[in-house]
Amino acid sequence: MKRILTIIGLVYLSFNANAQKDTTAVPENDTIRVGNMIIIRSGKDRNNSHFDPTEKIFKSKNPNITTNWVILDLGFNQVNDKTNYAQAIADGTLPAGANGDWFNQRNFKSTNVNIWIFMQRLNMIKHIVNLKYGVGLELNNYKYTENIRYQKSGNPVVIMDNVDYSKNKLAADYITIPLMLNFNFDPHDRKNSYGFSIGVSGGYLYSSRQKTKGGGTEKVKYHDDFGLRDFKLAYVAELGFGPIKLYGSYATQSMFENGLDQTPYSFGIRISNP
Repeated sequence: MKRILTIIGLVYLSFNANAQKDTTAVPENDTIRVGNMIIIRSGKDRNNSHFDPTEKIFKSKNPNITTNWVILDLGFNQVNDKTNYAQAIADGTLPAGANGDWFNQRNFKSTNVNIWIFMQRLNMIKHIVNLKYGVGLELNNYKYTENIRYQKSGNPVVIMDNVDYSKNKLAADYITIPLMLNFNFDPHDRKNSYGFSIGVSGGYLYSSRQKTKGGGTEKVKYHDDFGLRDFKLAYVAELGFGPIKLYGSYATQSMFENGLDQTPYSFGIRISNP
């Protein structure tokens, strides 16, 4: 009898425990993932959020080839004059009395404008070492202080005119292809990256002319090659600090074939996308 009562009591207690309703409600969590951030809204405070350090942050992969379109260079020209004037006069390529002062240029008036149709950068080593190349136009002006005039053919290649010029410039324009080794020290931040490029460029002279104004006359323009070389090979360099870029170019030889030994160089600022 006692055993039966014990069994009945245990059954009753078990039934009574299962019949009780749990008054503690567990609110349902609402979880939102945004990238590497998990936002959990629960209970009274539904704006709690925290970062999950186990989430991976994926960076966009840099393309192996990047292209910049329409790059503009604004700078200045000058020449390194190593002409042997005594020898050139003896050879008849320059007239008597010719000297380096004949070719003095107006300060900051001899300008260099380059228009690069495009430039591309090809990844070589982890986007830090790249090959950079492109194609564009080099537009060079050399503005003189003296009244010199280049001859269209024959010797001497230049004479001192008896007209007092208020403007006197020689223009030489090239189609140019640069080829450089580029070092980019922050390849994952194009806008604030810094680095430099060094290499060479090859150009073909497609237009040359001399433009003068003076003596009460209108502007006169002469088209000829004036003894300029058809091809120009130069050392080139670029230095970049974020959006600011500087460039420089120094030819490997004189821009004239005979008589004058004047090696051109240019420098300035480069305007382009990052």
